[in-house]
Amino acid sequence: MNLYMKQKLFSWGDKFSIYDEAGNPRYYVEGEIFTWGRKLHLYDLSNRELAFIQQEVLTFLPKYYIFRGGQKMAEVVKEFTFFKQEYSVNGLGWKVRGNFFAHEYEIYNSARPLACVSKEWFTLGDAYQISISPQVDEVTLLSIVLVIDGCIDDMNNNNN
Repeated sequence: MNLYMKQKLFSWGDKFSIYDEAGNPRYYVEGEIFTWGRKLHLYDLSNRELAFIQQEVLTFLPKYYIFRGGQKMAEVVKEFTFFKQEYSVNGLGWKVRGNFFAHEYEIYNSARPLACVSKEWFTLGDAYQISISPQVDEVTLLSIVLVIDGCIDDMNNNNN
């Protein structure tokens, strides 16, 4: 299954829409403004919160927590590496690896790839195609993609 995440070009706070292959809205994401660190809420179309993402501030390497139903289900941490970038998803045993500057990466467990994420170029705002393997929980996977997007955004802002 493919999902498409489209960020609004000019928005106050983070706002994302996530669409299915037919272009129908599937989820939306809203970020809180005026907070320490990023805080994102993933909603379904009935306005029910499916996941909450919170950045831990004042850490040496980026660290985010993913909550579902009020319970912490995963922690996404950037690994300390010299020549490549990699993230661990503690609590799920998943890894994220790829070319983050080109917005091309893969989420996988020890046995198989779970999703491939690639940026679509020549669009207004940022747009991503997320190819998800069968039997993978979309909400959990989208939460990780949102975390990585936040990390990439922070890297880009710190390099400017």
